[in-house]
Amino acid sequence: MAARPKLAVWKFASCDGCQLTLLDCEDELLALGELVDVAYFREATRAEVAGPYALSLVDGSITTAADRARIAEVRRASEVLVTIGACATAGGIQALRNLRDVDELRAIVYPQPAYIDALATSTPISEHVHVDFELRGCPIDKRQLLEVISAHLHGRAPAIPAHSVCVECKQRGNPCVLVLGTPCLGPTTHAGCGALCPSYRRGCYGCFGPMETPHAPALSRALLAGGADRGALIRALRTFHVHAEANRVEAARLERIDHGDGDEDGDEDGDEDGDEDGDEDGDEDVSDDD
Repeated sequence: MAARPKLAVWKFASCDGCQLTLLDCEDELLALGELVDVAYFREATRAEVAGPYALSLVDGSITTAADRARIAEVRRASEVLVTIGACATAGGIQALRNLRDVDELRAIVYPQPAYIDALATSTPISEHVHVDFELRGCPIDKRQLLEVISAHLHGRAPAIPAHSVCVECKQRGNPCVLVLGTPCLGPTTHAGCGALCPSYRRGCYGCFGPMETPHAPALSRALLAGGADRGALIRALRTFHVHAEANRVEAARLERIDHGDGDEDGDEDGDEDGDEDGDEDGDEDVSDDD
């Protein structure tokens, strides 16, 4: 009998919700267990099987030097590495620290800040190693997670839609809440939730992050023209996917407008820090070979 491919699930800085999504696949877990060997998954078991691993699911962002070193080890031990959730794909809500002085925050929060070892930023896994696929959501959708695992087992690309939540609304026959006057991030948000909030006449608040090639300035103009508060819109863009490029750039543009030096039309060239390649600190991309 051929050995089952090894599956590993790794935690970095996160709430663990996306890992728990795998355990929430109650009806499918037994069948999954017959197809893969769950070799490493501390949320579920203390047992550990050494790599290499056919598939690694990585939850959480990089926030410490130890994290940065460990993710390189995970990459070397993994044939395929998939990041799951907002923290792993976009730095998570903890990436709010990227907008402040982390030393100042450390002094405010901790009575002994010298004991806290943390990087100045919270960054997605893809900024440190090569990622084979990103599964978005906060938390991720279990059907999409099972599709990613199934696709790997069958040697095909995952059938995960790249369109916006608006398409899911049309598929469900929902009236457009944006047309009805409710602020909604659905036009620029990645599909995957099944248009959950708009189905209850609530605006989408972007928990699946920006879709592919979103035009965030166009949505901002529509929301502001409809009476949305600019500060509230900036906060909405800086929730689950603070560090996602589309959200980061648009929130910074809106903030500059508040300070009187931004472009109302959103036609500025480059990103908010002037780094043409979109790399926030101007450094070259870090590969898994170092």
